[in-house]
Amino acid sequence: MNDRSQQACVVIKRGETHRGKQDLDYFEGVSAQTAGSKGLCLHVVTIPPQGRAKPHLHQSHESAVYVLSGEAGMWYGDGLREHVWMRTGDFVYIPANMPHLPYNASNTNPCVGLIARRDPNDQEGVTLLDVADPGIAGR
Repeated sequence: MNDRSQQACVVIKRGETHRGKQDLDYFEGVSAQTAGSKGLCLHVVTIPPQGRAKPHLHQSHESAVYVLSGEAGMWYGDGLREHVWMRTGDFVYIPANMPHLPYNASNTNPCVGLIARRDPNDQEGVTLLDVADPGIAGR
């Protein structure tokens, strides 16, 4: 990796994934830790079949997701009462401080998404919430 004290372009090679606080596996792409980013975090997340995140929010940081493959549901809002479905090719915007819980209802196919956040730190802005998991929504 390049010395982050100097401005430089950085290539991050695909490597091992890590388990985030949300209980999902992430390939850490661009972040403060990997590239010296000051205002951007870009990761790939995989939600395995029947996998789900823990209820959480990102303090003071907006998030955007592009669904690369598969389908996921997401509970969001106060008490996780609202719901959306995301499918391959969809973009999803999550406002800062918005409680949410994405999950994969498929028994066979993973859901893979590209996540961008304004927080350059991978997990520092993640706050886990003590909210009941609403389960899987009907379609």
